[in-house]
Amino acid sequence: MTYQETIEFLFSQLPMFSRVGAPAYKADLKNTMALCDALGNPQQKLKFVHIAGTNGKGSVSHSMAAILQKAGYKTGLYTSPHLYDFRERIRVNGEMVEKSFVVDFTEKIQSAINEIQPSFFELTVAMALDYFLQQQVDIVVMEVGLGGRLDSTNIILPEVSVITNIGFDHQAFLGDTLIAIAGEKAGIIKEHVPVIIGEMHPETQAVFYEKAIAHHTTIVFADQDYQILATQQTPEYLKVAVQHNEVVSYYQLDLNGWYQQKNLLTILATVAALTEKGWKISAQAVEAALQSVKTVTGLLGRWDVLQQHPLVVADVAHNVDGIQQLLEQLVHLRYEKLFIIIGMVKDKEVEKVLSLLPKEAHYYFTQSHIQRALPANILAEKANNVQLAGEEAPDVNGAIQLATAAAKENDLILICGSVFLIAEIDRSIF
Repeated sequence: MTYQETIEFLFSQLPMFSRVGAPAYKADLKNTMALCDALGNPQQKLKFVHIAGTNGKGSVSHSMAAILQKAGYKTGLYTSPHLYDFRERIRVNGEMVEKSFVVDFTEKIQSAINEIQPSFFELTVAMALDYFLQQQVDIVVMEVGLGGRLDSTNIILPEVSVITNIGFDHQAFLGDTLIAIAGEKAGIIKEHVPVIIGEMHPETQAVFYEKAIAHHTTIVFADQDYQILATQQTPEYLKVAVQHNEVVSYYQLDLNGWYQQKNLLTILATVAALTEKGWKISAQAVEAALQSVKTVTGLLGRWDVLQQHPLVVADVAHNVDGIQQLLEQLVHLRYEKLFIIIGMVKDKEVEKVLSLLPKEAHYYFTQSHIQRALPANILAEKANNVQLAGEEAPDVNGAIQLATAAAKENDLILICGSVFLIAEIDRSIF
């Protein structure tokens, strides 16, 4: 098969959660373990940082990969979903997996695919592990796909387990209370493996303490050990002063969304945990990496400024917590009129998200080209029920054309609501 034929096979023949939702979700680790067994269990020969959480896990994963790379380690990075290219999911030192490997791997494991019938995600986890072993990486940063306990990535034994935060998302699979969701994400906690929790929450802290005690390990709540003293935002950077044990450090983040300061505390606590385990990561490596995460790892979709005058920003925020953090960002910006382009998928808390959005904005309701997408007309109806006014657009690029035609140079156009909507933006139009 050619690379394109291989990708079409992976997308069309294997159930893919990002496209079809629930039918692709496998609530156990059997398939992943069977695939890895067929590959000689590469996960047993690698070192890992394992990162879960409702929001922020992608940013934290990319940042940790950049830091480890700047510290001199050959670093693997596994994340999901991808925006433009399947190979974004699997990187070594920021470089995407080679097309030839994707083809060779799929052909090599074809008989196992036929026998096991894995999901798309299960197969890509196995592919990533096999590639990282072939590349002889020093350490892998592995982002959880969904939840934690039953996620395909949970066959690994990491150096440190990280959970950024707990919020409502994927309730159909993880539970409809914060305690239930925390319990699922706490499933990545392993025996004697230190645990970092990004944000302490009164409803869920006991879940993590109990799990850590049961697994005889230490636990750190990053926002309790580190304090943000000051934050300043520029068009290029977020500048943050952080205090830890009476020492103040200054960081300049190229991931400059206002919400990234929360992720920064999680990152710093994770670096400290790795340092305690013997990984050599200098303060200079941390500072240099945080200034260049987008460049080093290719991260997209986190407060991406696509254009100035009018300001056009794309962000993958798509659930209640993510949208709330995005709205907090708007408080710190100066603009005249706000235009919001939004598209969502069917299995999100659409009504709750819409109820949070500012009523003074002008909206363009649209949809991505995937099976899970909520049709634009239904999204518009739901928005109208909470007094959001606007118009429908057939796709995100059509919506961008309408918004940029209507906006003046001091206005703001915000694109959000779905990872898949952001993935369909034609960046060449800017």
